[in-house]
Amino acid sequence: MSWNTFGRCLRVTTFGESHGPAIGAVVDGCPPGIPLSEADIQPWLDKRRPGQNRHMTQRREPDKVKILSGVFCDDIITGQVTTGTPIALLIENTDQRSKDYAAIRDRYRPGHADYTYEAKYGVRDYRGGGRASARETAMRVAAGAVARRIIPQVEIRAALVQMGPHGIERDNWSWAEVENNPFFCPDAKAARVWEDYLDGIRKSGDSVGAVVEVVASGAPAGWGAPLFARLDQDIAAALMSIPAAKGVEIGAGFAAAALKGSENADEMRIHDGQVHFTRNNSGGILGGISSGQDIIARMAVKPTSSILTPRRTITRGGEEVEIVTRGRHDPCVGIRAVPVAEAMVALVLADHYLMHRAQTGRG
Repeated sequence: MSWNTFGRCLRVTTFGESHGPAIGAVVDGCPPGIPLSEADIQPWLDKRRPGQNRHMTQRREPDKVKILSGVFCDDIITGQVTTGTPIALLIENTDQRSKDYAAIRDRYRPGHADYTYEAKYGVRDYRGGGRASARETAMRVAAGAVARRIIPQVEIRAALVQMGPHGIERDNWSWAEVENNPFFCPDAKAARVWEDYLDGIRKSGDSVGAVVEVVASGAPAGWGAPLFARLDQDIAAALMSIPAAKGVEIGAGFAAAALKGSENADEMRIHDGQVHFTRNNSGGILGGISSGQDIIARMAVKPTSSILTPRRTITRGGEEVEIVTRGRHDPCVGIRAVPVAEAMVALVLADHYLMHRAQTGRG
């Protein structure tokens, strides 16, 4: 089994490689009658698209999505809607430079999946990493756009809250600011610091990691399940499936270990007949089930492994050598991970919405 499929009720299978002719996804389990067109998907892909500024890889991919199946439109129906059958999505690759990788075809990049892929399969696509490339995540964003149409009542947003050692000031948080800088940063002051910092990292031929925070607002209490289909479990698994992800926390996360029970427990009140929590250390999930609060998750992203800084490695034949990776790479892959993290959380929430509806008859 290659495990290229994600989800239970809403199942997504991605296919394709970084330097192949195209990448794609099949979304199965989407309910019928939901308005869906390529225009509903493209804006989310545009957020992730490479080559938009000097802080991203300069690979120029338009990432124009095509819907090949699963939708229908005629004179009786107003607009194009889903049919309940598998939705096939396709993006053509148009700007591959496979020659950039010729020098490393027999050398394993430290920190990359080169060695482990070959150890598992006995063969690897060295051109951009094949399936291990972040290129595959474009299809997750496309599938996530479909998921958003299933749960329009939920708003899913993400931001970069740390780059390298430089974090944001929480008091400066502005969702509007996320759209005003190339880092998806909610703190205008921090974004200015990051610009100079990342320029230095890029010019030195190195890379840096980051932390992405995802906030989902509008999910009601009750989505999820105890034990083996916990909502926080599935969110953590979804975010950890993103290339370069190395850690996930929900709500207070690891900081909860330093709190006392009296500090960590989110007290409850009734306000205007509705349940109100005084804090949200739980990240909107209790016992694996949503509480109705904002669902909050953070993901740590490691530095890009393909860098110009020389490092020691080995060849396929066991020879100890030095490696320098040329080509077009992100100095901070965490930037483009922001829309990917949003998409993965959207897929999880849409899946759990459908599971909840199937079990209880309620949305």
